Amino acid sequence: MSQTIKSKLPNTGDTIFSVMSALAAEHNAINLSQGFPDFETDPVLLDLVNKYMHRGLNQYAPMPGVPELRQVVSDMVQRQTGHSYNPENEVTITHGATEAIAAAISCCVREGDEVIIFTPAYDCYAPMVELNGGTPIFVQLEFPNYNINWDIFKKQMTHRTKLIIINTPHNPSATLISKEDLVQLQEIVEGTNMLILSDEVYENIVFDGNEHHSASSFPALAERSFKIGSFGKSLHVTGWKLGYCAAPAQLMAEFRKVHQYMVFAVNTPMQYAIAEYLQHQERLEISAMYEGKRNTFLKAIEGSGFKPLPSKGTYFQLLDYSAISDKNEVEFAKELTTKHFVASIPMSVFYHIPQEHHVLRFCFAKNEETLHKAGSLLKNIG
Repeated sequence: MSQTIKSKLPNTGDTIFSVMSALAAEHNAINLSQGFPDFETDPVLLDLVNKYMHRGLNQYAPMPGVPELRQVVSDMVQRQTGHSYNPENEVTITHGATEAIAAAISCCVREGDEVIIFTPAYDCYAPMVELNGGTPIFVQLEFPNYNINWDIFKKQMTHRTKLIIINTPHNPSATLISKEDLVQLQEIVEGTNMLILSDEVYENIVFDGNEHHSASSFPALAERSFKIGSFGKSLHVTGWKLGYCAAPAQLMAEFRKVHQYMVFAVNTPMQYAIAEYLQHQERLEISAMYEGKRNTFLKAIEGSGFKPLPSKGTYFQLLDYSAISDKNEVEFAKELTTKHFVASIPMSVFYHIPQEHHVLRFCFAKNEETLHKAGSLLKNIG
């Protein structure tokens, strides 16, 4: 007799990233769907990893992360936001940002709790809330600028609201939460027991003179926030799966209880290597490089039927294809991959109830040749 498991996530299958990347591989298409660079990281960083491996630092790291890297994170966040986190008990190095998000949600969300999620949203938030018995409450950002409607937000708040998840720079829309938005959020939550999960993995990738505003910069948010960051995004090493969480000591104590049983600790020589590498803080100054790649991609599609939406941060560009086709986003994205050999992600999949705006998301964290080739193919459509 075969055994079955009653699914805790009955409506969840393979992520759209897995689906589109597999389709791209099958059809030898340029993969601008999944968010990863196709260029190498700095050889200096690779040499540092090798150095620490040969030094014999290949066993378990301390559960919260090696002290040197926690200090680097503390210094970096204080410099960027003005808020000081004690590296001893307020910073933890994680197995990528996804594990940090999972641990933060797991440590505070219980059955019956509600978690407010702005949509379109990165796809790991809601499933993790559901796994912990919570109920995702979705607040839709206003298309086409993906602004927050705070009146709608307030109507979704209840006495059961435990956690609010914000994401800036925002994946998938490539927009930014403004300083004014965070001031409003601070006023709304002040005096409540609500917590904040602030997903800031693209904090070092902001364009056109705009500024990234962190929850850590606002006292009434910082005191209740888990700030999440990613070394993979900032150092072009997404496969290393290294991130961090910074939070007040009372929140971090609960975070670490979950973290230690999820992964205990993360890659030891890579932690030491990143700590030494980031002693030169200018190595996190990557906005200009990615802004150049965005501009290269936009130049490459000039003359096509695609209409770019503003990309203010992250390494994603949204393109409106309504002048080319009236097909739904999933159908058109698959056609683009199988017939025109450029893979993207349909924006509709980032909503709890799919919204059809005829918009696709493209990743421009690619070398110049890839972007020019993709642009040439896109210009031939329609």
